[in-house]
Amino acid sequence: MSVILYSFRRCPYAMRARLAIAASGVQVELREVLLRDKAPEFLAASPSATVPCLQTPDAVIDESLDIMKWALRQCDPEGWLDMPEAGHDLIAKADGPFKKALDHTKYAVRHPDKDPEAERAKAHEFLHALDAQLTGAFLFNDTPSLADMAILPFVRQFANIDKPRFDAQPWPNLSRWLEAFVTSEAFARIMSKYPMWKAGDPPTFFLSET
Repeated sequence: MSVILYSFRRCPYAMRARLAIAASGVQVELREVLLRDKAPEFLAASPSATVPCLQTPDAVIDESLDIMKWALRQCDPEGWLDMPEAGHDLIAKADGPFKKALDHTKYAVRHPDKDPEAERAKAHEFLHALDAQLTGAFLFNDTPSLADMAILPFVRQFANIDKPRFDAQPWPNLSRWLEAFVTSEAFARIMSKYPMWKAGDPPTFFLSET
């Protein structure tokens, strides 16, 4: 059995899983999922019925950060796992308070009990902290870490809520960091478009270097 990644191109959780798998060079079969019409095979594999979901011969991993760590433990040529404990703290803040504020801003209509401007302010607080952290090309060094690649897809998602407003904010380091990411070969590679997977399709191993 090959290793299978159920993914959805625009999902930031799936993006960061694909980034780590691509960086590791581990051969993985990609199955692009149509979220409004989920394939039975995907539903059978994923306990949460959410993307990303990685199916290996030994286990099913349906948390994106765990998928990143799984891939990098197989092979980590760029040293993403070599980061200080502060990196794990930043990821926890991004996945917790920042993501909640992002969702309350982006999907304000779904959260009528929340003030979208107050939620945006909460998100901005985290983003300003990232800007202060970014004294070099990346969060902890001149090379990317797990924290960079785990957080960047969500910063991109927030920026795209209102890009002119995002660009007008006084966070030059953050803007540079995000621009370098969205124009990188790594991002272009994991954002290639593929047809939605259906049973019987031949495997697509696009995440492999070979």
